[in-house]
Amino acid sequence: QLQLVESGGGLVQPGGSLRLSCETSAFTLDYYAIGWFRQAPGKEREGVSCISHDGVNTYYADSVKGRFTISRDNGKNTVYLEMNSLKTADTGVYYCAADLFGDGTKWLTEGAYDYWGQGTQVTVSS
Repeated sequence: QLQLVESGGGLVQPGGSLRLSCETSAFTLDYYAIGWFRQAPGKEREGVSCISHDGVNTYYADSVKGRFTISRDNGKNTVYLEMNSLKTADTGVYYCAADLFGDGTKWLTEGAYDYWGQGTQVTVSS
């Protein structure tokens, strides 16, 4: 059941930046931890980042630490993933997912999430 909507993907050169958004009009995201995952062609989906429902805790994959920043604006019912210094290895379809009352400690477990989006394509290429 897809009720989250990702946006902000596109084509960018290496070293460039993108900001992804995850939002929904179906329910409030206030009580959900939001995770970002990505899947590159021919590879398994992997966790990228997560923010706890209260925004206190954030988590990042080692491959994106220092380059990506996750944040949330509950007033806009939106979670963002700011991606800087993009590399070709960051190419893939990016998905957001929502975990009710999640504190993020199980953020890499896909089964912990209740809702998923349809994904947005990010292509990093010169």
